[in-house]
Amino acid sequence: MELLNYAFMQRALLAAVLVGITAPAVGIYLVQRRQALMGDGIGHVAMTGVGLGFLLSWSPVWMATLVSVLGAVLMELIRWYGKARGDIALAMLFYGGMAGGVMFINLAPTGSNANLTSYLFGSLSTVSESDVTAICLLAAFVVLVTVGLRRQLFAVSQDEEFARVTGLPVRFLNLLTAVTAAVTVTVAMRVVGLLLVSALMVVPVAAAQALSRSFAATFAIAVAIGVSVTIGGTVTSYYQDVPPGATIVLLTIAAFIALTVLATPLARRRARALAAAQPAPDPAECAVPAGRKPAGEAGV
Repeated sequence: MELLNYAFMQRALLAAVLVGITAPAVGIYLVQRRQALMGDGIGHVAMTGVGLGFLLSWSPVWMATLVSVLGAVLMELIRWYGKARGDIALAMLFYGGMAGGVMFINLAPTGSNANLTSYLFGSLSTVSESDVTAICLLAAFVVLVTVGLRRQLFAVSQDEEFARVTGLPVRFLNLLTAVTAAVTVTVAMRVVGLLLVSALMVVPVAAAQALSRSFAATFAIAVAIGVSVTIGGTVTSYYQDVPPGATIVLLTIAAFIALTVLATPLARRRARALAAAQPAPDPAECAVPAGRKPAGEAGV
């Protein structure tokens, strides 16, 4: 393929594959926990990290990782202790993150709104070798956590009280999930963008759930969808000169619609097969009339 002759496209495709693996791998736990929009909130906070990276002349990816991890931990603490004021505190955290990112990047000597836009919506041509190195290391951490601790994370995502009774460190696992989600956001921001990464964490999982109710199968299908749409969107953006992040998200939504339409007749067929497999009820003439006892029970 022609695009593989260019080093920037090789880097972009590698980053896209890693994003396609990590985003649904974390997203499946967020969907189970009913925190589908957590990635969106972390993306807002990560903007401050990007701005600080330009202001301090440090890697925006690593600075965004540090700030988004701190933000994710703070979000979990607010969820535990915030109670009635939790929503207000989260709103201030999210919008403060956006405002901080815009402010810091405009104060930076080499920063501009154009630089911020490439992180908000993704930019294939600006993925550098240092970015790829950071993405590879962060993606390895995400895969290690989401696959290596899948049983524990699934248990906590399904029922925290039951997980606590069984002796699992629920609060630590919740914090680890939040940190892993934060790392995933920074992995994906160079390809999909901070404002669109949440869609790639949630929609492939929703599409996979339409086809399967098994956790393992849903995990595998979601990752397969994620890799397919990120590669497809990256290739399309190269040949059609369209934004990569928007293209990937639109392809993800199209995959969700297609799989949902496909899953509807399959679900009906499964329901009919299940109904046919159930034992037939006793004939009406064999039923015991109300008020009468079966033979052998008289006088008991």
